[in-house]
Amino acid sequence: MKEFEPPFLLRNPHLMTIAAAFWRRRYAHLQAATPRFFETEPGTQVRADCHWQTEPREHPTLVLLHGLEGSSDSGYMLGTADCAFGAGFNVLRLNQRNCGGTEKLTPTLYNSGLSCDVCAVVRELIERDQLPEIFATGFSMGGNLVLKMAGEFGAAAPPQLRAVAGICPSCDLGACADAIGEFRNRVYERHFVRRLKRRMEQKSALFPGQYPLNGMKKVRSVREFDDAITAKFCNFRDANDYYAKSSALPLLCKIEVPALVLLAQDDPMIPFRSFDAAKIGANPRITLETPRHGGHCAFIGRKKDGQRFWADARIVEFCRAHSGLSPR
Repeated sequence: MKEFEPPFLLRNPHLMTIAAAFWRRRYAHLQAATPRFFETEPGTQVRADCHWQTEPREHPTLVLLHGLEGSSDSGYMLGTADCAFGAGFNVLRLNQRNCGGTEKLTPTLYNSGLSCDVCAVVRELIERDQLPEIFATGFSMGGNLVLKMAGEFGAAAPPQLRAVAGICPSCDLGACADAIGEFRNRVYERHFVRRLKRRMEQKSALFPGQYPLNGMKKVRSVREFDDAITAKFCNFRDANDYYAKSSALPLLCKIEVPALVLLAQDDPMIPFRSFDAAKIGANPRITLETPRHGGHCAFIGRKKDGQRFWADARIVEFCRAHSGLSPR
């Protein structure tokens, strides 16, 4: 596959990131989804929007996981699903807890440490559905969760889990929170904080008395939200404790399945230096690809080079190379 080359006007990382959020996509291959609910722990369910091939067990399966305040209907989720389904994969667009309108399915909150949820989905697909080839890809926060799961598995990863991928993964949560808090990223931080507050208000109304929101009005940053809300209600001491215990970065060296880590060097929210310092290239299982441009989970390519959204095709190419599908 050709290296990523953006249109000239989208070499600015902010233009690239914002353009991807509003770009109108077409999904030529994707059929209507079938919802499925997975119990990930007692009293907690997550919903996946599933696209099954006619004979599911005869096809590889790709589980997709969105980022912070995204859902199964995020553009990058639908775009990758469309590309993968057209290539012969079963596809599950998985919502994290409380996302995609699923707040009623659990009394708990979602956070960047809950790799147990995607792990539970993978195990059910193996044990109940007997699917022989499973792949997991996460974007941003979802990338941290998928890579964290793979690192926690280590050498004990089930053989059916053939490969994983993290696209612009927030593997160093503290550094990412600091990056989002920079002045140049104010538009993103305001967006996230507004959405996070709104979700907590809805959650508090659904579960009266469980989530007192005293002091939330004063929250102005993602780090402040994690200090006042995430840490408080998810059993962490504070934001720093949450970031330290939930980041996938220390676990990357333990990954024993093929893994793709795709990160643009100009990503405004994921500091490239975090990955450089980690020396993750020392793990031969990890393929680290760092195009100069691409923004955050965007990678809008030149149309004449083929696939408009380059990362969609790169994910499918990587997974296909580790599957039983015949090469194209």
